[in-house]
Amino acid sequence: MTTFREQLKPRFAALGAVVLVALGALSVRLWTMQVLAGESYAALARENRIREISLDAPRGRILDRNGKLLVTNRPSLAVALDPADERIRSLIVRAQSATKSDDPTRAEVRETLGPLASMLGMDVQQVFDKIVDARVEALRPRIIAVDVPVDVVAQLSEQSQRFPGVRVEQIAVREYPFGSVGAHVLGYTGEISEEQLKRSDPTAGYELGDVVGKAGVEAQYEGVLQGDKGRRLIEVNASGKPIRIVNEEAPVAGRDIRLTIDIEIQRVAEEQLAYAISEARRQGFKKAKAGAAVVLDVKTGEVLAMASAPSYDPAVFLGGISQAEWKALTDKESEYPLNNRAVMGAYPPASTFKVVTGLAGLEAGITYSGKRYTCPGKWTEMGEQWPKWCWKKTGHGAISFDGGIEESCDTVFYEIGYEFYKRKREELQSFARSFGLGSKLGVDLPGELKGRVPDAAWKKEYNRDYPEWQTWLPGDTVNLAIGQGDMLVTPLQMAAVYAGLANGGTVMRPHVLKHVLDGTGAVARSFQPEPVARVPVSAEHLAVMRRALLRVTQSGTAAAAFRGFGVPVAGKTGTAQVAGKDDFAWFCAFAPADAPKYAVAVVVEQGGHGGSVAAPAARNIIAKLLGQPIVEVHARDESR
Repeated sequence: MTTFREQLKPRFAALGAVVLVALGALSVRLWTMQVLAGESYAALARENRIREISLDAPRGRILDRNGKLLVTNRPSLAVALDPADERIRSLIVRAQSATKSDDPTRAEVRETLGPLASMLGMDVQQVFDKIVDARVEALRPRIIAVDVPVDVVAQLSEQSQRFPGVRVEQIAVREYPFGSVGAHVLGYTGEISEEQLKRSDPTAGYELGDVVGKAGVEAQYEGVLQGDKGRRLIEVNASGKPIRIVNEEAPVAGRDIRLTIDIEIQRVAEEQLAYAISEARRQGFKKAKAGAAVVLDVKTGEVLAMASAPSYDPAVFLGGISQAEWKALTDKESEYPLNNRAVMGAYPPASTFKVVTGLAGLEAGITYSGKRYTCPGKWTEMGEQWPKWCWKKTGHGAISFDGGIEESCDTVFYEIGYEFYKRKREELQSFARSFGLGSKLGVDLPGELKGRVPDAAWKKEYNRDYPEWQTWLPGDTVNLAIGQGDMLVTPLQMAAVYAGLANGGTVMRPHVLKHVLDGTGAVARSFQPEPVARVPVSAEHLAVMRRALLRVTQSGTAAAAFRGFGVPVAGKTGTAQVAGKDDFAWFCAFAPADAPKYAVAVVVEQGGHGGSVAAPAARNIIAKLLGQPIVEVHARDESR
């Protein structure tokens, strides 16, 4: 008979075997971790102990063509919240990872952040939203407010116990020495959006919370203006709280750029555009609130000025913009001041397009200098059922082709357009496209529209759901001939058209960048002027058109605006009819007429007549360019 001890022996043996197997497995695992994977685990340990924070680089500055600072950086006192603070971290962690039922209550948020929000004049929810974004680096301080007054900073320091996690930092923010002048060209900066982050080059190293260009040159040349980030390595304890700075690499500032813009001409362009709008309202066009003006160098395509109204102050975006401010800038009632109408506004060119129709007619042999026409006021060549009227209802009587430009006689161009229609070749559309119309000119600014040169194919596609409207009719070409109907252009395109006329038929690509500068201020890279279009037109026909355009400012529809002007100017008025709105006022020109240097285009939405509203503004812009006196012009008329 076996004893109880003898009965337990097999069980002890089994237990011993299990223990030996377990110890063996642990030994193998320990050997694997220490020998085979020792380096990788050591690296993980270091990663858990060392955290990296990126350091923002100062953005490059923006200068005008003469070296005047348009955008620079200045130090600003900013209030930030430190996510390592226990109370702040508690709010962040609970808001990011907890269920809705476990989210910080409004009472908790008000208790923790309320005193700070009150001190900064902010809403508690605004402060809370800025600190809980899980996509921002965990240890990166959350900037709450910039440009904080010194007295507020002093109070925050004195009463630090009331404000958990508050840090006052000196950061660099954008400064605009000329205020809102040039805002649409310069653009503004703001925190990168999730969409921008997805579109960005992964090698650029962008992170949520970074400040990037949002519009204008700031956005177009983001890759140049944005410097290289630095980095700070921080050792943290087991709780993730920073202990010490291990290492720090300083950021490298972005490069400066010099623009083609002349800030003094830009200032005058904006002032004259504003004056044109006020003059339109004085003349009874009370809906006039918006417009654009563009100045180009005819030989190089350099943009010397680009104005758009209404405008905005880019400084409102510093440190983030409130919902109320954003709504004011994007509301229909405000006329969308963020839009750069010079490149983003598409309008019928009206009679300013007659230079294109006239040159096309000359080249096609449809008309010639001195050819006589009869303008009775009412034009019925397409049939009595489709009458069209000249802007001068009583008619111009007997008038030449050249006089048709001078007096902007619609009947002359109805005749030319009708002849083009009867030839069935869409020659007018083709000639318009040779100026670059209907296509983007490739200006180095965001948001450029291509406009539209309508033709039979476009009309058929546009009305694909309405077969009865698909046929291209005689009236379509006739309307196109006077810059109406479905024709659309941007102010930049029309400035380029007149620059092309002045430049022998070569249209240069418009551009705003002149130089990229290196760290010493020397030129590292320059924009190389290049043609964007070449118009198939003879020197003889260009000379005919130039002489006719000179007559416009000397004895024609813009004579009142240019009376007493000391330099010959070649230009054309335009008054565009837009369904449901008051007429849009246009004027395009180049000067000096005998040795062209500059091209100018001005449009005032719902501003009335080109000769009395847009032409005086262009006159004074040209005066600034050529050293002539700027005068107040009242040139009310009914001309087109």
